[in-house]
Amino acid sequence: MVEILPSLLSADFARLGDQIAQVEAAGASMLHFDVMDGHFVPNLTMGTPVLQSIRKITKIHIDVHLMITNADQIAPIFIEAGADSVSVHQETCPHLDRTLKLIQTEGALAGVVLNPSTPVSTLSEVLDIADFVLVMSVNPGFGGQKFLPNSLNKIRQLAALRAEWGLDFKIEIDGGVGSSNAADIARAGADWLVAGNSVFGAADPAAAFQALRSAAREATQQAA
Repeated sequence: MVEILPSLLSADFARLGDQIAQVEAAGASMLHFDVMDGHFVPNLTMGTPVLQSIRKITKIHIDVHLMITNADQIAPIFIEAGADSVSVHQETCPHLDRTLKLIQTEGALAGVVLNPSTPVSTLSEVLDIADFVLVMSVNPGFGGQKFLPNSLNKIRQLAALRAEWGLDFKIEIDGGVGSSNAADIARAGADWLVAGNSVFGAADPAAAFQALRSAAREATQQAA
């Protein structure tokens, strides 16, 4: 079933607890947590103290996206702080097989992320290991960017490989997801849709979340 993951990067940090409670009450079962190091991407964001605080107020799944250069050292720290899933970039992990297995050994689901310019073919040797693949539909580093249309082709490629090889990894997408494209993204084969500004930038985040989830789920039902 398609899930919408509200992205905390777009939340109002002065009201973070309240906004998490809003989307959780609206039916959110997952949250997306972006970690940026100022090296791999030109921005700095949240660390483990924020994650630990969030973990105290919610039991729903927290999906941590590491946009960093030293994932092997940092991933276990975020898992200890409360991450349920952790994704790392193909572009920064020279020993990707080992990194994914490390995350799983530490007790979290392991995902691998592809930047817009990185082809799906680079994951051919780890698709049987990864629990999910995150397709970046913007260049990582900042929220509020426009969706890159070629991301739909990547989702379709991953969905085709998943079916052909009999695998069950989830397909996640992050960047520019909103009411105008949620249905197309779901029809292409995505399972987890990260939504930042389109949820927390709305006057009513709970209603915006529910509208996105309905659009995505109805699209998959029609496709079936």
